[in-house]
Amino acid sequence: MNNEKISKANAVKLVLNSQLLTGKNKISKGKKGFAKIIETLGYIQIDTISVINRAHHHIIWSRRNDYSEKYLHDLQTKDKLVFEYWTHAMSYVPMKDYRFCLQRMKNFENPQSSWLKYRFNQSQKYFKPVLEKIKNEGMQSSSNFENEDGYEAGNWWQWKPVKTALEYLFWKGDLMVAERRGFQKYYDLTERVLPQNIDTSFPDEAELNRYFINRAVSSLGIVTEKEIQKFMQPGKADISDLQVTQRKTMHRIINEMCEAGELIPLLVENDHKLVNYALPDSIKNIYKKDYTDETVYILSPFDNLIIQRDRTKRLFDFDYTIECYLPESKRKYGYFTLPILWKNNLIGRMDTKADRKSKMFIINNIVFEEGFNDFKNFIPHFNEKLKSFAEFNNCEKIEVKKCSPNKVKKMLNTKF
Repeated sequence: MNNEKISKANAVKLVLNSQLLTGKNKISKGKKGFAKIIETLGYIQIDTISVINRAHHHIIWSRRNDYSEKYLHDLQTKDKLVFEYWTHAMSYVPMKDYRFCLQRMKNFENPQSSWLKYRFNQSQKYFKPVLEKIKNEGMQSSSNFENEDGYEAGNWWQWKPVKTALEYLFWKGDLMVAERRGFQKYYDLTERVLPQNIDTSFPDEAELNRYFINRAVSSLGIVTEKEIQKFMQPGKADISDLQVTQRKTMHRIINEMCEAGELIPLLVENDHKLVNYALPDSIKNIYKKDYTDETVYILSPFDNLIIQRDRTKRLFDFDYTIECYLPESKRKYGYFTLPILWKNNLIGRMDTKADRKSKMFIINNIVFEEGFNDFKNFIPHFNEKLKSFAEFNNCEKIEVKKCSPNKVKKMLNTKF
């Protein structure tokens, strides 16, 4: 099988176009446009950190700045175009893809790992009463169930057994998240949440693998086999044997798709050992258009573009680590740094916080990549995006505490 060659610059264009981060992508107005963003990306990760607007809102906003939280709420509760489930993390997924999560749900019925077995055994006796309460009284949050003696509300390790039961029933498909109020989940019976027109037939192994391969390649633009496996972590439920079988099947089907012309194997310049894959149409389009523009993108640490850190370094030469999980003494850039994308390059990062009481958007630190110096052209576009981002975070003022190089700090517009 012959492998085509592609320049790194064109590989990056292909990635950014697939990720709706070129400024040239046409996205429909209204909720349908936001639903299309989620469908194009394959999923958007839900995250608990709220130092700025949460990741699932931020990721959509990055691609269409007229977004507000009510749109995602409506897509889940009224339009039922998205649902919550596991990918590589808890995510919003297009509702039409529901059937491709059935294998993972089934895996939870017979837990194999000690971690899952403990959760299952801890909560199994509550499955029936939890389901009965929801069936009779309608959707419920965990706060609607009384704590057992000795259990207090808190983090994952302090979950009361009934909370674990709710989650486990959700994991194995008996319940769905019907709505979020704030960040609080409300569960209901799957039969009452899932639209009647959704296909619930169980995909066979080949169909499931084709789905995950196409999803990864379509969303990421150009991917290695390892990156496909990481994209939504198909079939994972702590069952190692299944994962090994899945990887072998996926490898075989990737080769079959290449032989059929459904995928194009590619070698990126300066790395002729690592085989990448792309869709034929996306390759054709990348040579027809100039995807470079002046739009600045401020990205979430959990953005689909950068969530695979090794891939980010490989394609963008950008070494990124989220540091909120590190002790303060070990942080290099800050607690919650956001990558900055401009002209197809990741040129810097900034550590930010939205102070909701004072409505002050605080930039604790901005650091630009070594070698980047086109501040004259960049800063006007950056100032415009900073204002928009502060407004998205319900802030009315901007404060910049630290910037490297320091001269740039004077160029930033902190007044609306």
